[in-house]
Amino acid sequence: MADQPIPSFVDMTDAAVPGLDPGQRAKRPVTGSNRPVAAEAVRPTERKRTFLSTLDTPVVIVIAVLLALGMMMVYSTTFDWSYQDYGSESAIFMIHVRNIIIGLVALVFSTLIDYRVWKRFAVVVLIVTFALLIGVLLFGDKTFGARRAFFNGSYQPGEMAELTTIIYLSAWLGSKNARIRSFTQGFLPFGVLVGATAYLVYLQPDISTAAMIGLVGGVLFFLAGARWLHIGIAVAAVVLAGAFILSDSDLDYAQNRVDSYISGAADLTQANYHVQQAVIAFMNGGWTGVGLGEGKQKFGFLPAPHTDSIFAVIGEELGFAGATLVVLLYVILVVRGLQIARRAPDLYGALLASGITIWIAAKALLNIAVMTAVLPATGAPLPFVSFGGSSLVVLMGGAGLLLSVARVNARTRAPDWRNHSATVDRSGGNGRERLPRAGRSRSDSKPKARHLS
Repeated sequence: MADQPIPSFVDMTDAAVPGLDPGQRAKRPVTGSNRPVAAEAVRPTERKRTFLSTLDTPVVIVIAVLLALGMMMVYSTTFDWSYQDYGSESAIFMIHVRNIIIGLVALVFSTLIDYRVWKRFAVVVLIVTFALLIGVLLFGDKTFGARRAFFNGSYQPGEMAELTTIIYLSAWLGSKNARIRSFTQGFLPFGVLVGATAYLVYLQPDISTAAMIGLVGGVLFFLAGARWLHIGIAVAAVVLAGAFILSDSDLDYAQNRVDSYISGAADLTQANYHVQQAVIAFMNGGWTGVGLGEGKQKFGFLPAPHTDSIFAVIGEELGFAGATLVVLLYVILVVRGLQIARRAPDLYGALLASGITIWIAAKALLNIAVMTAVLPATGAPLPFVSFGGSSLVVLMGGAGLLLSVARVNARTRAPDWRNHSATVDRSGGNGRERLPRAGRSRSDSKPKARHLS
């Protein structure tokens, strides 16, 4: 029996054109005129460059600074706890160092592997992730009434589900076969996929991770060119899901957090205890902070000072200046990530880089917003800074994928497609923008029997 091929996505730009020789498919550049352009003038070519020369320096520097800052703050927030429980001030800190080493391995591995390889295995990765999400509900460790992790909390499938959603949706939406503007072949499959993934995470329960999956998935759907009507339906579905969650008697803590947030908006003394202690930490820190390791709020006042509350500890010990530096580092990372996405050689790479960038930005923004009383309290680590196992490793693996897209950009002398003008053709059956091929008139560019509906 012949081996079955791995399910994968196929770019349908030319795949469905009968009689087209594979060698001819690369000879169809997009230009502003109807005259053919030599393929060699625009065809991307690989250049032999060393590994270090292809790395995106700003991204590497920002991640390195955030990791270094995180190591300092993790030690600052855990040395007393570590000494009391383990007899060593650095015991917990060394666990964090071990997690960083594992994360660096994941980062280097995903950087070395061409990101386009993952497109072929996107379906397999999704199936494995679904199996783990179901498995953790059945066999996971039960902590505080939730089943979110395996191996005594060291691995949380929900964290991996966030990155898996980005990889799969980027491959699916980036494929021409994904008729994204169609309700039955675009919006409906998207809703089922994202909804099922988020629902499995919600059952753990882990509302913040489920919301993150829905947010990042929705942004990718929008970037891929979805109809505004479908976006509106998706937003309405999210609102209904939020109302359902708040009405669920098994999730009283979520309603309590929203109630305390609303009360705290008018009177900060009525805010959630977590938020109150974070605000006190920022007030203690002032402009320049009380000094590294000198903060007081981490000693029994701030809940989870080494994970969810670490930004408040930064505000107390390094002050407004230190907190601002952290925010600026994330801004640089986001700007650079979107630049990498813009220069990606294909739509899959653009969506992948955009999704990872938005994912990191959303996680950072969520943590900072909670600590500054902008959003209701929720458990969300600060990317690359907070102590964490699976969260840190998955984030660094995602950063490696972002660097992989940048490396392909650096190795490929791709044309700057932004400098090429093209006539927009909206004559398709679904009104989607199309770019006429070189050497053909507008009327010739209309699909004969391949309207997407």
